[in-house]
Order: sequence, then C-alpha cells, then structure tokens
Amino acid sequence: MTVYAIIGGTGLTELDGLTISAVLNLDTPYGAPSAPVLRGNYAGREVLFLARHGHPHRIAPHQVNYRANLWALKHAGAQAIVAVNAVGGIHPAMGTGHFCVPHQIIDYTSGREHTFFEGELEHVTHVDFSYPYDAALREQLTAALATGGCAFSGEGVYACTQGPRLETVAEIARLERDGCDIVGMTGMPEAVLARELELPYACLALVVNPAAGKSTGIITMAEIEQALAEGIDKVKAVLARVLAE
Repeated sequence: MTVYAIIGGTGLTELDGLTISAVLNLDTPYGAPSAPVLRGNYAGREVLFLARHGHPHRIAPHQVNYRANLWALKHAGAQAIVAVNAVGGIHPAMGTGHFCVPHQIIDYTSGREHTFFEGELEHVTHVDFSYPYDAALREQLTAALATGGCAFSGEGVYACTQGPRLETVAEIARLERDGCDIVGMTGMPEAVLARELELPYACLALVVNPAAGKSTGIITMAEIEQALAEGIDKVKAVLARVLAE
C-alpha cells in the first residue's frame, strides 16, 4: 500500500486527526528540514506529514530548505507526495475558496537550491520535467474534490514567484500573459526535487485571495487568514478522501 506524504503549507502547519506514532528528527546532507517528519495514521492509512514553513509558521518561502524536506520524506519512506499550497487567483475562475489541481508550473524564482544533482558528480543528470505533476495522483485529487462537492479546476498553470512580498499589478498582468492561472511562492523547487527523487507529486492549491489587480482593493493578511480558516477543513476532508481510497 502506497505511503503518502503530505506537505502542509500556509494554514496547514499541523494535521488535526493525525494519530502520531513517531516524530522523526532527521539529519540530511542538506541541513535540517523545516520541521520533524511526523509518521502516523490518518483516515485509516499510514501517512507522513511535514510542515513546509515549520510549526509554528516561521520560515519564509524563499528560505525553506526544500532539498532537506524532500530528502527527509524520501528517507522516511514516502512513496508519493501531496503538497498543499495557498495561492492567489489570476484566472477569473480562480476566486477565493476555489481549488485548483495544477497540471503545469512556471518557475519565476531565483537563488534557490533547486537540484540534488550538483557538486562532484560522476556524470551530469537531467530529469524530464515536461509534465511536472503526476497524472494518477492528480486524478485522485480531482475525484476527491468532486466527491466532496468542492468548487475546483482540474487543470491550471501555477506561477511560482520568489516572495516573500506579494506581486505587483504589472507582474500579475505579465503572469497572465504567460498563461498562468494561479500564483504562489512554494511550488518550486519542491516539484522538481520530488521528480529527481522519483516520487510522484501533485499539488492541491487553495485560492486564498485574488492576485494583485484582480479585485478593487489591496490584498490584506486578514483576507488571506479568513480564506484559510474557511477552506482548511475542506483541504483536510479532501486529503482524507484521497487516503481512504
């Protein structure tokens, strides 16, 4: 039976209902992960959980040690990863509270440690990243969203920006011209590191605000926090349905 790992993003620093059997403080060749890897039972299945930003939420998107996080999950026994991400909505369909299971991603970040294949290598390694998200895992997520009656899009292009600041109106206009539907700060290099480790990986994105210029007002943290509070129970229910199936 597949051992799933859940990477919790903003608003999901702990997984209520997880019966913890082990707290794994793992050393990695890349430094310390954001938090201990929790092993336990959720929805009747063994699962691993890692808080991407630490617990409490304290690590900015550009400072997350993505390599340590992915290495730790792999060596804890993860066989597939569901990443939960809070995002801004660019496409008109991506309103606050909407879910998206992206099928593509564009990386706008810089300066992040983005590969395991560097240093003194015996040979250069390239991984195919044409389709960054695992198709079967995406289908599981969309089926769970449909069963739960959630408003969702089964496709979308995720724009990953550097952060920690939010984007300008002009930057969002550029991302829209590039074909992006949602925008976040943590989708990369997480996705490609999972690919390098041969771990199936998919993203469950919750829209928590309209992107810059997509509403009449400015974006506030109060708005984002309210959307997270209203949407996080749905996120947990979707994860439970995926694991139960």
